[in-house]
Amino acid sequence: MNQIIKLMLLTVLIGSGNRAAVFSQEDSHDHQTNKTEHGHGKEDEHGHSNHESEESEAKLSPKQISLAGIKVAKLLPEPMDYQVYAPGEIKANGYTSYLVSPRVDSVVLRRHASLGDHVTTGQPLVTLFSEVVSEAQARFQITNSEWQRVQKLGRKAVGDKRYIAAQTERQAANSRLLAYGLSSSAIESLQKSSSTLGEYTLNAVVNGAVLTDKFHQGQRMEAGEALMVLADESELWVEARLPANSNLSLPRGMIANIQIGSNTYKAKVSQEAHTIDPETRTRIVRLVLKNKAHRLHPGLFASVFFNFKTENAVIAVPETALMRGSDGDWVVFVEETKGQFKPHEVTLGRSLGVLREIIGIEPGTRVVTEGAFFVASQIAKGGFDPHNH
Repeated sequence: MNQIIKLMLLTVLIGSGNRAAVFSQEDSHDHQTNKTEHGHGKEDEHGHSNHESEESEAKLSPKQISLAGIKVAKLLPEPMDYQVYAPGEIKANGYTSYLVSPRVDSVVLRRHASLGDHVTTGQPLVTLFSEVVSEAQARFQITNSEWQRVQKLGRKAVGDKRYIAAQTERQAANSRLLAYGLSSSAIESLQKSSSTLGEYTLNAVVNGAVLTDKFHQGQRMEAGEALMVLADESELWVEARLPANSNLSLPRGMIANIQIGSNTYKAKVSQEAHTIDPETRTRIVRLVLKNKAHRLHPGLFASVFFNFKTENAVIAVPETALMRGSDGDWVVFVEETKGQFKPHEVTLGRSLGVLREIIGIEPGTRVVTEGAFFVASQIAKGGFDPHNH
């Protein structure tokens, strides 16, 4: 009896094991079928997955290449002449320009020059009135009279103390008027009793054009407030603004091209700021521009082009040839065969104007220089073309 029961149990166990094995095989087969239907795990004859290779290259017809404007060029290393652009502005030469302003609080009585006038040294610009100048002029007349009297009497007659005091006070009164902006001829005229105290005229101390004259007759001006700005426009400044992180070497005397409208001029680098402009966050480079014909004026905007040349031969492509790969790295598209393009990862080097140096590609490689975006889009969609071109 016991043997019969054992045989029955053994039969049940064997049957259950066979059913489990069959389920396992069917489940595995269904899983493999699903993977194949969804495009996963499909292998080529060499046993490698071809899903990645299909998505990492594009095969384009001649018609597609023509419509997309795709251009291909063979890359060869060569020395590069290139330009770096910077926006600029024409400004007056601050070292030769002159700010006309009253040294003491004054009232404008008359103007003698206007905006745009070309003036010469010594030419009257504006006549002012000041109570402080009036007192200084009166003091000068008193000290000058005393000095004239002492000189006539002689040093021995008046004694050294009075002689030196009269001389010193007269010199001090004269220097005070010079400091207030009066000319030597205007001070000499004070010796005449007909002179009007308080009035004084500011004259041009440099040759140049009147760039600004923002004041009115009768207006009260504070000491140091600008009346006019005179500038010699035969030599102007160009202030170019470069990115704060630019590492360009711009030695003094370097020639740059200045484009204003349809005209191009030459200018020399003269100075470079060692600080970053706090408002624009740019690096300012100053150039000197000759303007003998007086065609240019402060305030004009300019395009500044600095000229460079690489010391060694480099491989460079237009910026339009560079794209971001799926992993975020920079790539160019290499033409392996006619119409077949594949991304090739590169490292970016120096910016060479409209070109960019690339590292990591063999000389002689044919690369897409225009139309790279279309190639990238074709690769991104696996070469699918909704128009069946």
